[in-house]
Amino acid sequence: MTEQYGPRMAEMIRGWRVLVSSFLGVACGASPLPIYTIGVFAVPLAATFGWGRGDVMLATLPLTIGTILTVPLIGALSDRIGVKPVAMAALVGLSLSFCALALTPNSLWAFYGLWLLVGLVSAGSTPVTWTRAIVAWFFMSRGMALAIILIGTGVAGFFLPIYASWLIETFGWRQGFIGIGLLPLVIALPVVWLLFQDSPRSAAESAAARSASAGGPTVSPADPAAEAAPEHDGLTFREALRNYRFWLIVVVILLVTVQTSGTLTNLFPLLLDKGFAARDAATIAGTIGASVIAGRLVTGYLIDRFWAPGIALPLLVLPAVACLILVMPEISIPLAYIAAFMIGLAAGAETDVFAYVAARYFGLKNYGRIYGVFYAVFAFAAGLSPFFFGRVFDLTGSYNLVLYASAIMVVVGAILLLSLGRYPARFAVTTSGR
Repeated sequence: MTEQYGPRMAEMIRGWRVLVSSFLGVACGASPLPIYTIGVFAVPLAATFGWGRGDVMLATLPLTIGTILTVPLIGALSDRIGVKPVAMAALVGLSLSFCALALTPNSLWAFYGLWLLVGLVSAGSTPVTWTRAIVAWFFMSRGMALAIILIGTGVAGFFLPIYASWLIETFGWRQGFIGIGLLPLVIALPVVWLLFQDSPRSAAESAAARSASAGGPTVSPADPAAEAAPEHDGLTFREALRNYRFWLIVVVILLVTVQTSGTLTNLFPLLLDKGFAARDAATIAGTIGASVIAGRLVTGYLIDRFWAPGIALPLLVLPAVACLILVMPEISIPLAYIAAFMIGLAAGAETDVFAYVAARYFGLKNYGRIYGVFYAVFAFAAGLSPFFFGRVFDLTGSYNLVLYASAIMVVVGAILLLSLGRYPARFAVTTSGR
């Protein structure tokens, strides 16, 4: 049936079940649910307990700590026993722990403890697990497949604040936590249970799918070459730690994520400081969601066809241009939209690129553990950067200094990514051997 399509489309059709279930897993997972709803809960929580809004927003710190502590272990576990049991357990953990926030007492420490629990039990629902399955299933269309599942965060980012706001207005904030917390259990879990499959059932089947995707001869299950199926090839974790590319990617993630996450989370107050009306600032900041989706799809399409670091360079330089726009004393509305769109494009590109290069440079055998470390670094930088930007503003009365610094950081990170060099031929996924 798939012979009538090109190899990339045939691969998409063959793996549609994994795409659908992984997309829902990402959309209902630990990446979007807490981040896109905590701001909605901040006002009613502050009103109920007399806390400051900043006190409520600080809950992202224990959430990040919990994720950082567990996500490398989750990656290793998904390599060993498979993605499906790890992800399903995490979806249940996320659902129950988020519902438990409805029991929040008048104690900030208890509140932070509950958010720490969310981070500890839900790390298996982050992209670390879902991308592990995608890189095993897809070869010719790997970049686009990663993009498709990762736009789940953008789609969730559009709907979650609206849904959370309606829940709180209609039923109250405690029931709001329950309504949000049930999403992984009601939507994602049944689909993952019914449709999700970690990888082609055997090394032989994986090799055959890879060969067919590349337009080569079909590999027989009895063929000894099947033993070289890519899912069973890759560096050990120790070998990865001794590889300069591992630490180069860690540095690049830190440099790039501090900039993209910091500007993304502080864009709204920054625009208010520039004299924009709150409604205009919110609309402009909302542009980021659409551009994140666009950035992921464009990046996914291009990295399937060209060298990923080369594609990443211009995309990751865009937010540096955005920073130069945002430091201007006066910004027109069109320029503000352009800056927001640039920031979103880069934020969408970075996640795709880092997941893709992890597979292309280190192989799949220990992908979960290796990418788990990368994701922990990403989570650390994403969690620290809003505080970093805000602290600089508190000390200087302006975002200009941190915008200049972060612009330099993201350009340096994008250039450093070029030092990764050619893809190792051992992990090639197309007949071109890029």
